[in-house]
Amino acid sequence: MAHEVYLERLLGVEVRELDGAKVGRIEEVRTTEQDGDCVIEDFLVGGAAWLERLSVRAVQWLGLKWLARWLASHGYVVPWDQLDLSDPEHPRLRCSREHLQRIENYLTQPLSKR
Repeated sequence: MAHEVYLERLLGVEVRELDGAKVGRIEEVRTTEQDGDCVIEDFLVGGAAWLERLSVRAVQWLGLKWLARWLASHGYVVPWDQLDLSDPEHPRLRCSREHLQRIENYLTQPLSKR
């Protein structure tokens, strides 16, 4: 059964692991279109997700490559099915953060593979 959540209310909300440890804030949501519907693929969580929202190229253009590298190591790609949104104000991972893709690896992929 589909669960309806307003995405604008998720942006900036802190995500925690099952044990309560902080993972980061939801900064970006990646979607695709399937049969005319918008479907969530994954959530970008942490400082690197914020960087992705601003655009890595813009930060690098400003000469802040060190900031881009540091932030890229502080974030995760959370597949839609690994985020428990039963309480949208307190989302939790359904897996350990060790099982998530790091954003630094995600950012180095070609846009066509993201």
